[in-house]
Amino acid sequence: MIRVLLADDHEIVRLGLRAVLESADDIEVIGEVATAEAAIAAAQAGGIDVILMDLRMPGLDGVEATRRISARPDAPRVVVLTTYDTDGDILRAVEAGANGYLLKDFPREDILAAVLSTAVGRSALSPAVTTRLVGVARGARRGASGSSHRVEAPVTLSPRERQVLQVVARGLSNSQIGAELYITEATVKTHLLRAYSKLGVDSRTAAVTEALRRGLLELD
Repeated sequence: MIRVLLADDHEIVRLGLRAVLESADDIEVIGEVATAEAAIAAAQAGGIDVILMDLRMPGLDGVEATRRISARPDAPRVVVLTTYDTDGDILRAVEAGANGYLLKDFPREDILAAVLSTAVGRSALSPAVTTRLVGVARGARRGASGSSHRVEAPVTLSPRERQVLQVVARGLSNSQIGAELYITEATVKTHLLRAYSKLGVDSRTAAVTEALRRGLLELD
């Protein structure tokens, strides 16, 4: 059973999400909170697999809550579910450690799929969000190439590290990546950890985003 916490300051939204999630046999909504601070406290208490996090809430925002939650060992997965889809909002959430970023007008089937995907270690980015990230990454590369500022230190990923990130971008879990590339799940984790270290990130989604930004990865 996948245990989900809803973090949104609008009760009507929480009620709607609860109804969607509890229509699935393998998902249980174990709680609701209306502030980012309460979401952090609930994550610290444990017993949560996935948090659906609103981006804008009174006080601390969802991005900072995601950053604090994701920094903890064995942290629950965080999926940002919001009405905001600006490039800045998306990048801030991904860099904070969000494992998914969806818009609230998404069909119920896609929200359920996102929860199921993140619970088993995949990322959950809507096609529109993925397109925006690719666009931002390419724009950053163009801007960097024409800038007179100090160039950041180059990063080189091994062919296998790039191959693993390419499959990660498709939303596959570590075991699925291993099966597709004919390597063990432990080897997949090793390649990911090495890529994280080189890119200066600590999550799968952030690794893909940073690799895109640096021109080390291309998505079809």
